[in-house]
Amino acid sequence: MNLRVYVCDDDYLVREGARAALGSVGDIEVLRAASDGDELLAMVDDDPPDVAIIDIRMPPSHTTEGIEVAKRLRETHPGVGIVVLSQHDDPAYALELLGDGSEGMAYLLKERLGDVDRLASAVRTVHAGGSMLDPRIVDTLLMAQGQQSHGLSALTPREHEVLALMATGKGNAAVGAELDIVERSVEKHISSIFKKLDIKDDIHLNRRVAAVLLYLERGR
Repeated sequence: MNLRVYVCDDDYLVREGARAALGSVGDIEVLRAASDGDELLAMVDDDPPDVAIIDIRMPPSHTTEGIEVAKRLRETHPGVGIVVLSQHDDPAYALELLGDGSEGMAYLLKERLGDVDRLASAVRTVHAGGSMLDPRIVDTLLMAQGQQSHGLSALTPREHEVLALMATGKGNAAVGAELDIVERSVEKHISSIFKKLDIKDDIHLNRRVAAVLLYLERGR
């Protein structure tokens, strides 16, 4: 069966652009479209789709309504995959979206509407419970932190395991339970991860989520 997708954007041309782009993909079908978050939430309550594609800026304030809608859907319909489209390559927006866990979430720049393969891949990925982050977001984060993309290669196998579990939104206690190690050991591994990735204490972004962002794009 085709993946059932809803699109939410206050711009008619964007809604129809997403419908047309994904309409050329054999296993994905855009069934319904909404012009604001409230309309989308009502549609999902009525008949949950497999995936919702949501613009980050919508009425009434045109700021980050899409992120708030995504978080709401995560609480009420955790089985719905979410792709947030944004014009902003500022990592802070992605950090806000993924701060509570990245499972079933994607953050892409709106220009990816013209990249059917990447957009379709994002839809399939979040439906399967995975995550996707626009490469430009990670590049911006790397530049801001003076990172080198080889930093993840310095992590030990255990540190990779810890970071992978962090990427699913697990806290330290849950990571320790999953790996059968004490929470103090988890804290030491995370401290080592931050050091090897050169994520500094004075970073204005959440260090934990910054590490996860690097993992999502470079670590798989």
